[in-house]
Amino acid sequence: MRWALVKVCLAVTAMVVIAFAVPLGLVIREMASDRAFSDAERQAAMIAPTLSITTDREELTRAVLSTEPGDRGRLAVHVPAEGGPLDIGTRRATPKDVETVRKAGRASITEVAGGFALLQPTALGTGDIAVVEVFVPEGEVSNGVATAWLMLAGVGVALIVGSVAVADRLGVRMVQPAQRLAGAAQDLGEGRLGTRVPEEGPTELRSAAVAFNSMADQVVQLLANERELAADLSHRLRTPLTVLRLNAASLGEGPAAEQTRAAVQQLEHEVDTIIRTAREQRPQTQGGQPGAGCDASEVIRERMGFWSALAEDEGREVRLAGVDRTVRIPVARPELAASLDALLGNVFRHTPEGTAFSVDVHHSGDAVIVLVSDAGPGIPDPKAALARGTSGRDGASGSVGSTGLGLDIVRRVAESTGGDLRIGRSVLGGTEVRIWIGLHGSRPERGRRGHGRRVGRRLGRQRGGESRTVTGSQH
Repeated sequence: MRWALVKVCLAVTAMVVIAFAVPLGLVIREMASDRAFSDAERQAAMIAPTLSITTDREELTRAVLSTEPGDRGRLAVHVPAEGGPLDIGTRRATPKDVETVRKAGRASITEVAGGFALLQPTALGTGDIAVVEVFVPEGEVSNGVATAWLMLAGVGVALIVGSVAVADRLGVRMVQPAQRLAGAAQDLGEGRLGTRVPEEGPTELRSAAVAFNSMADQVVQLLANERELAADLSHRLRTPLTVLRLNAASLGEGPAAEQTRAAVQQLEHEVDTIIRTAREQRPQTQGGQPGAGCDASEVIRERMGFWSALAEDEGREVRLAGVDRTVRIPVARPELAASLDALLGNVFRHTPEGTAFSVDVHHSGDAVIVLVSDAGPGIPDPKAALARGTSGRDGASGSVGSTGLGLDIVRRVAESTGGDLRIGRSVLGGTEVRIWIGLHGSRPERGRRGHGRRVGRRLGRQRGGESRTVTGSQH
């Protein structure tokens, strides 16, 4: 592309230079010729006064020699006489040419050896016509033409070189952004997803760079969403796995029971591996889906109905409050269900059988607070548990094998609405996880957080000391 632009510019400039230089060179040659013959006419007119006074040979000879062209042998006078034409000076033109000019009465230029001869008719005092001959050397006819042509050629070459240089710079300005765009496309195709193109160059290439960067961002986002979906879906498998593991534990002894428990353990290990792999590959992104929504009370009642059956088998006391009215939240139904399953699944996995737990929902006007509490051993370091939720390290309360994705799922759902996730101690003695879900994308303030905690404690006292806590080992 660069050389093509240079060639085009070279061809166009060469044609323009030729179109102007050739006619201008011819004009310069004509001007030099006209200048030389104009000087010859002026020199011929210098002898006219003498011819009008006398035709004496001696007088005419002195008059001819007194002029510059006569002294240089370039001026001759042809006077008609009875005994034949009187020629004074060096004659170069043929008698025929001289006679033709005398009869015609018009000046004429004839080619002679070494140049040209200007034949100028002049009237004599006697009424006859004399012819004045001025010799013009060929060098004077073309005097300065070669120099002018060289200057034109130099200017033309300079214009061509300059146009090539400008075209080359313009080509570089156009080619480099295109090369960067091609290189970035190749890098992106090879898997370097962080490749971006500087938005430089002509308008069209800047638009292409903007479109490429937007496409690259979309590709990265789509890959991140795919990996995130794989991790979240794999994590949701842990809910039925928890049920299978608990049911397998109640099968008693025997080869079949041992094989079932080993199979469940192997399946749980494979799911954990999938979650870790997907989590290591994806960047942190906000969870939730803008514009989606559901009835939090309906979803919580449905999920609690599922977990209550398992809680009854393990002798766990379950409390549910605040779900007697519709509570619309800007969270998709699957996202809220996955968050609740992640928290309640941890209760069953990391607290002993018979440990009570509760779920409370509180509507504070501009936010919805969901409190999940348990009576388990609690989390010694809530901050570290939240850190594990974002870093993927092992679980809390000494649990090993945690993917660290459970709390991350819940946190992303809360933060997608402008809310947050906090872990503390519940009135049941275990862990309390508070999910603050903003209804209008607003961040919780200090006063509101305190209000939410007071509401939770008040509800706990009304139940005789049993309140909301979550997963003894949050993930």
